[in-house]
Amino acid sequence: MYDAPHTRREADVTDIKISARKVQVYYGATHAIKDVDVDIEDKTVTAFIGPSGCGKSTFLRCINRMNDTIDICRVEGDILIDGEDIYDKRIDPVQLRAKVGMVFQKPNPFPKSIYDNVAYGPKIHGMAKNKADLDEIVEKALRRGAIWDEVKDRLQSPGTGLSGGQQQRLCIARAVATEPEVLLMDEPCSALDPIATAQVEELIDELRQSYSVVIVTHSMQQAARVSQKTAFFHLGDLVEYGETEQIFTNPKDERTERYVTGRIG
Repeated sequence: MYDAPHTRREADVTDIKISARKVQVYYGATHAIKDVDVDIEDKTVTAFIGPSGCGKSTFLRCINRMNDTIDICRVEGDILIDGEDIYDKRIDPVQLRAKVGMVFQKPNPFPKSIYDNVAYGPKIHGMAKNKADLDEIVEKALRRGAIWDEVKDRLQSPGTGLSGGQQQRLCIARAVATEPEVLLMDEPCSALDPIATAQVEELIDELRQSYSVVIVTHSMQQAARVSQKTAFFHLGDLVEYGETEQIFTNPKDERTERYVTGRIG
């Protein structure tokens, strides 16, 4: 594992789930992420905030190698999860994405039944020996997605027939069905109404009991409500990272202050 800064107590070192060092991301000639160093803690919600195009979603997608799917994208530096280099040639990105679940901006259920949406990942990864096992995994994931009571009597109905907020909770259930350790959320509420947003935010708070949750959000109010740690990105740089309350009430960098007070954005 990397050498932790001496200022941290020894007991805290094990709390680091994701460690990034000198991460650079290029899209062709464009330098999208510059020299990012960050330690993301386990069982914590970490919010990435910053203006559009500042690199927060790009960095988020580095954590489960989603940028691998973009031909012109190149990632340099080190990203470790539990001390393991996720860009090591021996790491299978498919297995990595079972460990690092992702929820996207727009709810994107598969054109399958509610049951099959959730069962898809566990089936691929051989997590169930039989139908009873799979039923149990699906129920547990739907409960974790706080949607079981709404769908338990119509598991064979199409997932696309649910409301937007329900679809997003179904997608969260689908993401947690493979028992990930990290959950990435790229603006999970931007397509939702205020009531559905409140339900998803409540769910995020529950999920951090089990996962390291990293959320990209345009809404500073949301970051303040759901996260314990906040990282502020600006023009590809990670400007400041710390306790959410400190970032919003007493930022150290002038750019952070200008952003949280609404003077840049």
